[in-house]
Amino acid sequence: MNDFVPAPIAQLPWRTILLLLVMASFGFVVLYSAAGGSLTPWAGLHITRFLVFLAMAIILSRLKENFWKSIAFPVYIVVVIMLLGVELIGAVGGGSQRWLNLGLIRIQPSELMKVAIILAVARFYDLLPPSQIRTWGAIWPLLLLLALPCALVLLQPDLGTTITIVAGALTIAFLAGLPMRLFVGGGIAIAILAPLAYFFALEDYQQRRVTTFLNPENDPLGAGYHISQSKIAIGSGGIFGKGFMNGTQSHLDYLPEGHTDFVFATMAEEWGLMGGFALLFCFFLLFRWGLGVALRAKTRFSQLCAAGLSITIFFYVAINLMMVMGLAPVVGIPLPFLSHGGSSMMTIMICVGILMSIDRHPGRQGGAFG
Repeated sequence: MNDFVPAPIAQLPWRTILLLLVMASFGFVVLYSAAGGSLTPWAGLHITRFLVFLAMAIILSRLKENFWKSIAFPVYIVVVIMLLGVELIGAVGGGSQRWLNLGLIRIQPSELMKVAIILAVARFYDLLPPSQIRTWGAIWPLLLLLALPCALVLLQPDLGTTITIVAGALTIAFLAGLPMRLFVGGGIAIAILAPLAYFFALEDYQQRRVTTFLNPENDPLGAGYHISQSKIAIGSGGIFGKGFMNGTQSHLDYLPEGHTDFVFATMAEEWGLMGGFALLFCFFLLFRWGLGVALRAKTRFSQLCAAGLSITIFFYVAINLMMVMGLAPVVGIPLPFLSHGGSSMMTIMICVGILMSIDRHPGRQGGAFG
């Protein structure tokens, strides 16, 4: 077979690519149903974006470790500048100022920061001498790298993306060898400061999300409407679901944002518990592959980078599922490969492309391409 298939094609991780195709195709089916059996406005664009970004990921897989090292800090700086641009000239959508209109495309820089912070923090700890990992010099640059982008994203406001950015960076810091006492102390500090943050740092609508999360039944037609309708949709699907195109919560517009943040509820109503388990199994296979890439990597940078990117995808899935099932406040995190949205799809596929690059070149290589 190798005599007929060019080596660059044969070397691609076809099992992973097939897994992504299955999940994106399932997303296409769910969005097609959510639109009442129409390719527009979501399903057709969803699969088109996926195929374009899959091609992009395959191109990224050709790049070697030296390339990612060389662009780690420049990319971080560029994305920070884009976040500043959002504050100055950003487009408003859904009550939030999160997008930059670049003419042909409208992009959400906060999504790109999820990748940029992974590259920058992984590069920092790659450059840091092992003898300094338990010193103050291993901590303050991390805080500096996090401070500006997190502040800018919170101004949009976008709490969910801020949490993901911080979680990805802290995961790399933990894997790099920072003392456990710092994370325990940080957890205690957060627990102490959380009440103060609730009263003095959160907007009114964010406070309502927290109280709604704790008791959505108090206001089922107001602040608790999203979570209440999501639970109804998921529960009404039962074991095997109502069947394709037979969902009522989404088709009758009871379920808000059924094509984006609450797409899992749309899916669960029609495909039931079994559909949910099948989807979770696909995500499990993707995580296992990503963590396997990290374990197979031969250099510190590639190990930290692969682990951070894998955890970033994990947080997308975990936060979204907890949100739609009422286990976490509604923070606007999409579900990879199912939710409609260009910026989030691009971010996930950049993560996949870099992971494929590290998997293709697990050791230290010269040059930038190969």
